[in-house]
Amino acid sequence: MITGAIFDVDGTLLDSMQIWNNAGERYLRKLGIKAELDLGKVMFSMSMVQGAAYLKERYQLQFTAEEIINGINSTIQDFYDHQVKLKPGVKQFLGEMTKCDIKMTAATSSDRSLIEKAMDRLDINGFFDRIFTCSEIGTGKSKPDIYLAAKQYMDTEISDTWVFEDAYHAIKTAKNAGFRIAGVYDASSMNVQKEIREISDVYLYDLTDFTAFIEIVNHR
Repeated sequence: MITGAIFDVDGTLLDSMQIWNNAGERYLRKLGIKAELDLGKVMFSMSMVQGAAYLKERYQLQFTAEEIINGINSTIQDFYDHQVKLKPGVKQFLGEMTKCDIKMTAATSSDRSLIEKAMDRLDINGFFDRIFTCSEIGTGKSKPDIYLAAKQYMDTEISDTWVFEDAYHAIKTAKNAGFRIAGVYDASSMNVQKEIREISDVYLYDLTDFTAFIEIVNHR
């Protein structure tokens, strides 16, 4: 049974994970500088401050670290405002959920300023009763607080509330808290697809087949 759904945004609804891997490269390109091969991998484990320091030293940039950070953030914001697209089937899937009177909220690790304009532009914001962000909740998805807040807002039972997620660590958190899990494929989590399949109640390669999803849910 499903009475409520909590959707992750990046990698689940929006095809946006690539920006976090190539924001540095895009920023340098705006400056007319060609980035090194695999810059995204080099910067992946760095904080924004560390990444800015690396770019400044490696490419001899004549900007302060704060200016570089602002430039990277502007690059990311521009991507969300003008370029990011929905993953396959998303709008139709959300429409079918609405027809079934399933309450929906969104739970994101990204800042509200990044995702709201994108969701408005892509015409999916209206499907959600509320958007919850980790920064506003005060903790990341290694803890279930954001999912519990969304469930409480929808006033649904935890066993009838499904979390749609693409990130393995977030899936584990929601599962351990008692939620039902719809694991959603994203290339950024390619190396943990086996684990995601095993822990999910339903595994979805994309959101193109609502009928198959709801039939599985109703027969559980």
